Amino acid sequence: MIDNILTLLSVRQARIRPDATALSAQDEKDHWYDISWREFDRMVETTARALVALGVEPGHCVATFSANRPENLVTDFACYRNRAVSVSIYATSSPEQVEYIVEDASCAVLFAGNTTQYHYARQVQQRSETLKKIVVIKPIELDEDDHTSMLWSDFLKLGESAGPEVAAEVDRRASEAVPSDIATLVYTSGTTGEPKGAILTHSNYDYALEAHRLRLTTLTTEDVSMAFLPLSHIFEKGFTYVCLMMGIKVAVNRDPRAIQDTIKQVRPSCMCAVPRFWEKVYTAVQEKIGSMNPVARAMVGLALKTGRRRNLDYVGAGRKAPFWLETAYGFFDRRVFSMLRAAIGIDRPNFFPTAGAPVSPRIVEFFRSCGLDILVGYGLSETTATVSCFPYTGFEIGSVGTTIPFVEVKIGPDSEVLVKGPTVMAGYYNKPEATEAAFYEDGWFRTGDAGYIDEKGAIFLTDRIKDLFKTSNGKYIAPQNIETRLGTDKFIEQVAVIGDSRKYVSALIVPNFDILGKWAAENHVEYSSVDDLVADTRVHLMMERRIEELEKGLASFEKIKRFTLLPKEFTMEAGELTNTLKIKRRVVADHYREEIEKMYL
Repeated sequence: MIDNILTLLSVRQARIRPDATALSAQDEKDHWYDISWREFDRMVETTARALVALGVEPGHCVATFSANRPENLVTDFACYRNRAVSVSIYATSSPEQVEYIVEDASCAVLFAGNTTQYHYARQVQQRSETLKKIVVIKPIELDEDDHTSMLWSDFLKLGESAGPEVAAEVDRRASEAVPSDIATLVYTSGTTGEPKGAILTHSNYDYALEAHRLRLTTLTTEDVSMAFLPLSHIFEKGFTYVCLMMGIKVAVNRDPRAIQDTIKQVRPSCMCAVPRFWEKVYTAVQEKIGSMNPVARAMVGLALKTGRRRNLDYVGAGRKAPFWLETAYGFFDRRVFSMLRAAIGIDRPNFFPTAGAPVSPRIVEFFRSCGLDILVGYGLSETTATVSCFPYTGFEIGSVGTTIPFVEVKIGPDSEVLVKGPTVMAGYYNKPEATEAAFYEDGWFRTGDAGYIDEKGAIFLTDRIKDLFKTSNGKYIAPQNIETRLGTDKFIEQVAVIGDSRKYVSALIVPNFDILGKWAAENHVEYSSVDDLVADTRVHLMMERRIEELEKGLASFEKIKRFTLLPKEFTMEAGELTNTLKIKRRVVADHYREEIEKMYL
């Protein structure tokens, strides 16, 4: 294994495959263009020199506040070449969140992606004694009174015009890099309390990258990955680094709202996604199947039954499928599944890593049956992403897979999942007390997730320990389990389960307004506003029936006794969601206090 893989990764790849595509990206008119390894390495070198010219020293933190762009990766690797620390800030962060991270990490230089992020950064700079220089990636007009910021194009000129002594300084720093150097600070999104910067060293990344190389053996240079999730998310950052290390082309998707278009343009063979992405695709496919004539619908049903038998019972179990099953599957793959995959935009699939939240077993089974290998995994910022994932064969639906190489997992007090290994963070930046609380004395990291390990080594998560609550009747409830079930329904966009110290479980539900609107039109439910729609007794009755169906198999005390349909979504802007779209339960409970109390009258 090579130490400090990231420090000179682009140098090595440019030497091996100079004309191969490293990145594919969109220009300001959304046209795709390729960046070769030779060009990518040149950009990294130029940026590294420009950082030296701005006064960045080894150990200094450099912030990137931007939606996904190639420049995000360029600045990362330029930092590594300088032994500096890359700090990624979610593009959707508020000025207050940006200020907190900039001050906590003492970032003197910040890269802003667009006009909005530039203006937020300026607000921070005007209150900060730390932030000295803003570099704006998108070509925009800077404020007239701004005499400290610069555009990316001018920043690159700074690197291009740097003398030989600057180039020599970059080379010297890279040659002195050691595995214990801090590579990144990854700030947790914080469902409770203030964010904490997980310290990830180059050694953490070295082991994480090697573990993925050993585990994900079907990845080749013929693959194409789409960076769809934010590169500030350790899940996307880590997998993108894996792909770059292995010479795989990475298409950088800038606008997650446009994914339905970009995925069809890029046609990735692998792509990280959170379960909500697959829930939405599943809902759309089910809607399409439901609109088919009876004969076509029956054919799809038979295809899914055949696909499940072949892909899960045989191939997924590591067994050779009988000839008749292979023949039947081949027929349905050509006539049904290939068209479904093409409609989604992934007609040449390898596998699709999925993590970040619980994923419904029903959804995993469905897509696996269709020949789309959803690779369920589990990890945290503090563990350099992956702790476990599905093996290629012998995986168990409902689990988050088995541990990857170099990582150990055991179950501790209160059923908490504990992790140890060389991918576990060095601690939280500037927070010794939080660091101490995160580890047991023997070095096991406390994930905060409850779960168990079965006899085959598969890890099953039950919930976040902090999310578990007890009703006034003394029954423990795992809200994520219930929310995951409900999230598979096409009429449900978001759900927050309530019930801590209450006599029964209730829920706040945000409907999928597009689908609900169509249902209302088909059922002659007239309304003048969304508020009228969610208050309609016919809508409520329809949703009640669907929830009852979704809750089959739950214990009676786990079932939702009352629910409220909300006329608007939970949002990051309102502080109700984290940057990774997890519900901040305390905030939601506070914002909807009246609605919750009415459910317990």
